[in-house]
Amino acid sequence: MAVSIEQKGYRDTSVADVVGIARTSRRTYYEHFNDRDACFLALFDSTSEEMMSEIARAVRADASLEEQVDAAVGSYLDGVAARPELFRSFTRELPALGRPAVDRERAVVERFAALLVALVESGRREHADVDARPLSRDAALVIVGGLRELTVSAFEQRREVSELRATAVGVVKAILGAAVLEPAAAV
Repeated sequence: MAVSIEQKGYRDTSVADVVGIARTSRRTYYEHFNDRDACFLALFDSTSEEMMSEIARAVRADASLEEQVDAAVGSYLDGVAARPELFRSFTRELPALGRPAVDRERAVVERFAALLVALVESGRREHADVDARPLSRDAALVIVGGLRELTVSAFEQRREVSELRATAVGVVKAILGAAVLEPAAAV
């Protein structure tokens, strides 16, 4: 499914395309997926999980908060840049698949936000000498939603995702308060 989407887009991808690329039978395909939309949703889930795992691996708790933000945002943007047609299809086609797809997308956003909250908390534990605030779920949602909208805008404007890095990193650091963090005062 991913290969076909990258070649011709989701709307022009058929089950025949998928089974041809996968070198499998329709029977095998339908043993795993009810229809084309189900396959697309499974691809969205697996791609999202893979991206979250990559972000988690990229962020080292022993690194400074600024380095962690650079690594997390960089990993996200690198993932999108590596498969722009796939991510473009997710942003354009998922809403058209109705409530189940919207609910799946919402669940992924919530998991991304939870990942960010956990990464910040891990960094706070590792760097107890830095006066860092916990990241709230709401602030994490702003970050996740903002990064998604920024990449959607870049797609629509035919801009390279790599052009977004400085802005994205700067905004995330501002949200986290990284620009004003200082070592905690000695008691």
